[in-house]
Amino acid sequence: MQKNILVIYYTQTGQLEDIVRNIAQPFEDKKDEYKVTYYNIQLKKDFPFPWPSDVFFNTFPESYLQIPSEILPPPEEVLNTKFDLILFGYQVWYLTPSIPIISFLKSGFAANILKNNPVVTISATRNMWMLSQEKLKVYLKNFDAKLVGNIALVDRRDNYTSVLTILRWMTTGQKEKSGILPAAGVSDEEINGAGKYGKIIENHFENNNLANLQPELVKNGAVEIRAFLVRVEKVGNKIFTIWSNLIINKKEKRPLLIKFFKVYLMAAIWIISPIVLVFHILLAPILWKKRQKQKEYLQGINLK
Repeated sequence: MQKNILVIYYTQTGQLEDIVRNIAQPFEDKKDEYKVTYYNIQLKKDFPFPWPSDVFFNTFPESYLQIPSEILPPPEEVLNTKFDLILFGYQVWYLTPSIPIISFLKSGFAANILKNNPVVTISATRNMWMLSQEKLKVYLKNFDAKLVGNIALVDRRDNYTSVLTILRWMTTGQKEKSGILPAAGVSDEEINGAGKYGKIIENHFENNNLANLQPELVKNGAVEIRAFLVRVEKVGNKIFTIWSNLIINKKEKRPLLIKFFKVYLMAAIWIISPIVLVFHILLAPILWKKRQKQKEYLQGINLK
């Protein structure tokens, strides 16, 4: 009897779809054993791509505060099938799962689809996904879903180069290398090679050994933790909490506040972030053990 595999995702650029389909390919290759269903989350009013700059920054407060938009109902096939494994692909917007993903999780459909199911989360981000994953873990726990694996593919370039390339990509649609800037996003090599993670998942699933899946995924490079970026995320969440609530609560001043936020965000990336990096390096000998424990936790799938 065929096992049912569900692949959930939302994508604007197509990058995440390529990744989740490559990861699902080992299941597709065994059509006698598995039936793979793809569910692309769709909003009633979708976001543009490329993003006009003002729209991109204007999504910040709703993104960070996890305020949902209305989604189109999932297909009947998704609603009426009992799935044996779910591959859940998502992006990060402003240190939080994207509005389309949050909209699905808060729609009412998610509880029925995810409840009591093993889930492998798959993210494709610039580089800061760690605390967003912590937020997603809470949703999965509340749905009684069992997180059995996590794959976090990132742009391997340095933090500052990736800022420039992602802004170019999001606002112009150009992912390819131009001038001195490299291509944006997850590298083609990693996207095309993502099937190796699918083989690991399929092997553990076939052998009823999902409890030991995550260590093997980590061993094969599925999760990279940069301690400096974890620190940046923690600081960023505190500051984003202040900014997002201010913008939401001061509706009449929203356009002006968004402009101030844009200036602040650029200053934080180019001025404050390097200062944080200096202190991060200076404190490395003192905080080494703490950072190692933090790394082990974030590479895992448990929720504190």
